Amino acid sequence: MILQVIVDISTNDVDRAFDYEGEDMPIGSRVAVDFGNQRLIGFVIGKKEQSEYPNLKIAKYLDTPISSEQLELLYFMREAYHLRYIDALRLFVPAKLREERDPEFTRAFMRIDDERSIDELCAAVGKNAKKQLEALKYLASEGGQFLSVMTAKFGVSAIKGLRDKNVVIMSAVHERSAPMNTLSKSKKEVTLTPAQQNAVNKITNGNGVFLLHGVTGSGKTEIYERVIENMLAIGRTAIMLVPEISLTPQMLGLFRARFGDGVAILHSGLNASERYDEWKRLKDGEAKIAIGARSAIFAPLENLGTIIIDEEHDTSYQSESNPRYDTKSVAKFRAQLAGATLVLGSATPDMESYMSANKGDYSLISLPERISRHKLPEMEIVDMTQEFRSGNRSIFSKALTDAIGETLSRGEQAMLFLNRRGFASFIRCKECGYIAKCEDCDVSLTYHKQDNELKCHYCGRRYHALTKCPNCGSVEIKQGRIGTEKVVEELKAQFPDVRVLRMDNDTTTRRDSYFKILSAFGAHEADVLVGTQMIAKGHDFSNVTLVGILEADAALYFSDYRSSERTFQLITQVAGRAGRAEKQGRVILQTYAPKHYVFRFGRTYDYVGFWKKEINTRLVTKFPPYTKIVRVLLTSLDEQDVVDCTRNVYKSIQALEKEYGKFVYLGAAKSPVTRMNGLIRYQVLMRIEPDIFGAVMQKIYKTADSNRPKKGSIFVEVNPQSLI
Repeated sequence: MILQVIVDISTNDVDRAFDYEGEDMPIGSRVAVDFGNQRLIGFVIGKKEQSEYPNLKIAKYLDTPISSEQLELLYFMREAYHLRYIDALRLFVPAKLREERDPEFTRAFMRIDDERSIDELCAAVGKNAKKQLEALKYLASEGGQFLSVMTAKFGVSAIKGLRDKNVVIMSAVHERSAPMNTLSKSKKEVTLTPAQQNAVNKITNGNGVFLLHGVTGSGKTEIYERVIENMLAIGRTAIMLVPEISLTPQMLGLFRARFGDGVAILHSGLNASERYDEWKRLKDGEAKIAIGARSAIFAPLENLGTIIIDEEHDTSYQSESNPRYDTKSVAKFRAQLAGATLVLGSATPDMESYMSANKGDYSLISLPERISRHKLPEMEIVDMTQEFRSGNRSIFSKALTDAIGETLSRGEQAMLFLNRRGFASFIRCKECGYIAKCEDCDVSLTYHKQDNELKCHYCGRRYHALTKCPNCGSVEIKQGRIGTEKVVEELKAQFPDVRVLRMDNDTTTRRDSYFKILSAFGAHEADVLVGTQMIAKGHDFSNVTLVGILEADAALYFSDYRSSERTFQLITQVAGRAGRAEKQGRVILQTYAPKHYVFRFGRTYDYVGFWKKEINTRLVTKFPPYTKIVRVLLTSLDEQDVVDCTRNVYKSIQALEKEYGKFVYLGAAKSPVTRMNGLIRYQVLMRIEPDIFGAVMQKIYKTADSNRPKKGSIFVEVNPQSLI
């Protein structure tokens, strides 16, 4: 049998199937092959009777980790996102399956010889061997234990004595990892509201794509659980996606309480063993529900009944590093393949999703009210220009300061949101205007007071803090816009006894950091949680009655057509953290642009009103969803190299424009951040009408392939989340 094998090397030169001889095996099988002078893993994507090549090498069968449905998904992603075969295949298997050795690491396990009574075993050990007797009785009581644990507990000689006397039996055991197995598993009995029950019925008995538009606190999570429960009852499986790893523990706790060990977790924060074990439980059918961030969409589940994407508007569902893909599009294709329903849930849906619902492409289910007796928290908008004029130089308005004090005095909790980490976002010399920038990236450095360092938030490089200007020698160093670290310092200055936790990229570097911070805040070990957008999504704390939003307009004036949409989404999501239980919530939003329409609609949580205004603006200006933005991003160590390639790409796309009709926009220039990680960055940017997009895109991909810089890379991005 001739096998067509994709080898595990990610380069364009080998992005094709190679012929090998081997036994007949299913498509999707994993094999070990000799490739050149290397021993590699490969994946079988086809079979044939004959090959045009003589003297083929042999492929050794290992297992079949990839299903026929996943291979269909592979071809879809390869076509839609111009991915290499292996880059897509790697999404379907855990890292441990990319090597030939047995992925199930085993440990030596010891138990007593249960064919003899404990008295017989003790007699064989002898009454004078007290340490051995102690170890033997411990083994009997525990039902067995790993050799490493026994050796550490009782010593090498005692354990060797038991083995020499043949009173114990040794075996090799694979100990499966259980990520976050300490999560609470208390189950709550919930009676659905009529609106919730209606949503569950529609989704369970329907088909296609459902947009569940529910305000924060409207009970969307309970709907998700009931839908999955109904799917399990008829023998089907489910995938539940959340946008951030930080949300996964909370959702996992809820689902484990309801579904027990039938839940597996998949996300990038797991180590290799944990990810393999969770993948294997799903593959073997031991777990029927996969929960995780975007990579969980590739869970190896069969008979899929539903895919649920919570906070579907979130930008993290679009992968912006290789392999690039849009999770929602992948989920839609996978749901169609499996005959499953796709549920998109959000309080602030993506503009395109809501337009699809309005056109009837998706089924719209609205939940306009909270399930608690309290309505959405009242939002107070504070004009910070008035605060400044009245002499208030603090980052907190008087209204917010008073509200924090009142909240603390009642023993309640508050959350303060600022979407900028660090202490100050840049450092400037007041004498000559010098701004400290990263040597490898064309961006200003952020000052972190706790570490007394300047850090680049793009490449991670660190520098010593400045005491004087390296340009003119002046000691007049000014700090720029504030970050979360500065917020914590000022909060403690005004409220010395306050207990504060901070949640941003700097405080969540360890894999369990999210869980520890959120657990501590949930247990009321802190009064205030200060954070970036990590704290905006999905968290449910019953004692939080105040939310303060600092610099709410910070993202409004970015050169991004989605700046208003993202600002509306953020303030609505953050505001929704207040008053989620039996206590009324309050939101104080600080801005220098209080009359902006985003805040007018945001104050009353009027998503539909905001959407109508914003979608009309997009129509007039011809931005997505009425066009597709395509960016060809080129990078190189050599500026002339990247300039030449950019010029060639631009000329080729100009020729396409003549062939297919004028684009809405076409231009080539340096990227807004011209240098990152030492690479010079240029881009060709275009906006294309939907009717010619499909035909043009394949030719743009080919143009990119033939114009790769010698000392860099080239990527094509569709509707990229960031245009920096």
